[in-house]
Amino acid sequence: MVSTQVTARAGAREWIGLAALALPAMLVIMDMSVLHLALPTLSRDLAPSGSQLLWITDVYGFVIAGSMITMGTLGDRIGRRRMLLIGAAAFAVASVLAAYAPTAETLIAARALLGLAGAVLGPSTLSLISAMFQDAGQRAFAITVWMTSFMVGGAVGPLVGGVLLEFFWWGSVFLVAVPVMAFLLVAGPLVLPEVRNPDAGRLDVMSAALSLAGILLVVLGLKEFAKEGFDWLALLALAAGLVTGYLFVARQRRLTNPLLDLGLFANRGFSVSLGTLTLTVVFMLGSQFLVSQYIQMVVGLDPLESAVWSLPMVLGGTLAMFIAQGVAGQVGKAAVFGAGLTVAAIGFAVLSRLDGTSGIGHVVTGSTLLFIGLMPVSSLGIGMIVDAAPPEQAGSAAAVGETTQELGGALGIALLGSFLNVAYHRRMAEAVPEGIPASDRATVTDTLPGALETAAGLPGDVGAALAGTAREAFAEGLALVALGAVPVLLALAVTATVLLRKVDGK
Repeated sequence: MVSTQVTARAGAREWIGLAALALPAMLVIMDMSVLHLALPTLSRDLAPSGSQLLWITDVYGFVIAGSMITMGTLGDRIGRRRMLLIGAAAFAVASVLAAYAPTAETLIAARALLGLAGAVLGPSTLSLISAMFQDAGQRAFAITVWMTSFMVGGAVGPLVGGVLLEFFWWGSVFLVAVPVMAFLLVAGPLVLPEVRNPDAGRLDVMSAALSLAGILLVVLGLKEFAKEGFDWLALLALAAGLVTGYLFVARQRRLTNPLLDLGLFANRGFSVSLGTLTLTVVFMLGSQFLVSQYIQMVVGLDPLESAVWSLPMVLGGTLAMFIAQGVAGQVGKAAVFGAGLTVAAIGFAVLSRLDGTSGIGHVVTGSTLLFIGLMPVSSLGIGMIVDAAPPEQAGSAAAVGETTQELGGALGIALLGSFLNVAYHRRMAEAVPEGIPASDRATVTDTLPGALETAAGLPGDVGAALAGTAREAFAEGLALVALGAVPVLLALAVTATVLLRKVDGK
């Protein structure tokens, strides 16, 4: 007799629980974007030094990336709901501390605590979804909702921040999180299950320290590389991060209860999805960063208008994610990966035709195609990463996937930004208009913001000529980056389709 095992389908409690999990996930990513709008008024009130301003901006993402694996594994050991509620309480407290920070040092500390709390919330939400939704179709849909909450948070962050800053002080952008976290603290014990690994050993503190140090050093190196190019700090940080990562991996191989089970990487679905997800995030977040600069500095829109024009990208990508879940059940995830990456390549091909006079419609069309192609790949990739892990290791797997997204985002901004900067510098070195003082030439050939600031202080015709030349050079650089991305994404589409076909069985 052949026995069949019926998987329990989620009910109303699980779907309410999903709503409770999606809101904090949205806020984690929103907190990365709202601060940028508040920097001018924040700087006037707290008067931070240049170094402090960088730490205020970067420490949140640094701590999230560095702590994610440790917090995901800790949730598997002590309970994912417990970790989620601890993270929610810490996020609320840190938000209030950031909102009313009297000094730059206090704000840096608050942002670091926010990052630590965010590292707790991320893998806890995703691993709880894996436990709550046992049916594969429902789980895929739930992960898509969760992924959508991240993307919506990134899109509405500037909109919410812009509205708040119109009427309130800079600290108000942090207080949005408080009522959401209060709701989670009340609803969480009622609608979320407690899930833990009963056989988990003790947390290895040395592994946690190596994980934190290695990821922090790599992210620091990538960010310095994006800002300064090939300088010694970037190279040393990257080298030290890679060495620390090697020591972390070597230690995991020796431990009976490792912080991260390297056996997960032997699963093709896990490893191929992780690699594809990394490259997908590199292109998605790297291009989003560059396109945002183009819209603001070449097209000439302010940050709030730029955020409004980013909505078609997010809405198109979100709709594509939900459609892709249904299509994947019919034709297989491998085919959806291939199709999505091909559509993204078409989006980059559209962006490769940009110039300094292209309208907002051109850049939004290309960017929307990018998101329509890449967001389903990201959603399916995260789902495959979590599905490939044993249930007791879902937190660890979710943390690896989210850490990959953090590193991929930093790598995308660093690499794509550096390639554009090289193209911009070469073009400007050949085309600086007549009448530019010699003392300003280094500034105008270095970055577009520097050129526009210099142009504003020059006589009318000379300043206009410089601004136009600089905008054209930036647009040409973005077009070259987009053109180079096309064959890479097409090659990735073929590779991912072939490697994942056996995993799908379709």
